[in-house]
Amino acid sequence: MLVVKDLNTHYGNIHALKGIDLEVKEGEIVSLIGSNGAGKSTTLLTITGLLKATRGQVSFKGKDITHASSSDIVHMGLSLAPEGREVFPALTVQENLQLGAYTKKDKASIKESYDRVYDLFPRLYERKKQTAGTMSGGEQQMLAIGRALMTEPKLLMLDEPSLGLAPNLVLLIFDMIQTINKQGTTVLLVEQNANMALSISNRGYVLEIGKVTLSDEAKALSENDKVRKAYLGNIDH
Repeated sequence: MLVVKDLNTHYGNIHALKGIDLEVKEGEIVSLIGSNGAGKSTTLLTITGLLKATRGQVSFKGKDITHASSSDIVHMGLSLAPEGREVFPALTVQENLQLGAYTKKDKASIKESYDRVYDLFPRLYERKKQTAGTMSGGEQQMLAIGRALMTEPKLLMLDEPSLGLAPNLVLLIFDMIQTINKQGTTVLLVEQNANMALSISNRGYVLEIGKVTLSDEAKALSENDKVRKAYLGNIDH
């Protein structure tokens, strides 16, 4: 579904991505793990066209989208819930979700999207008239994911969905990611909580300083000594 080959991205003189190769197949949950500054968010931003690749290729559903606009990429069925949630604080929950449905013109289809999001996140339905800025971090994260789902993406990319959340909310968010996946949405997940990410993933990639240094089945990565020492707290089995 998504194929990334030799992806290079620069921030000015900084060579942020140095030849990333990765693949996400339809129906999978795939995790990108790595420390801060490894290039995880940069990878997602380049895939979505918010950053421009300086070399390499991104293909989505067989089409080259390397130089496509972010708007066109969303229309094709690829959606991102960004790091830091980035909801519109002065707008209500309903209005934030409405902005997520900007690719749709059919009222019945928009209503279906609302229904799906409110079914996944009943708390958003309870607070649909509340302004997003007055909500808790967990509720804002639900809203960010819900907004990304309003376009009914084929591939949902999530950037650090558990960041700053209490442990019980982390569990809730990861349960929701699995539910979304079971409903037919493929997921590419960037996450510093490597334990949780690998526990729900089919496969994973380890990024270090702009390069993929390891890729494997999620279970194999979680049992890899190097990965455990670096990202999983060297947990003993």
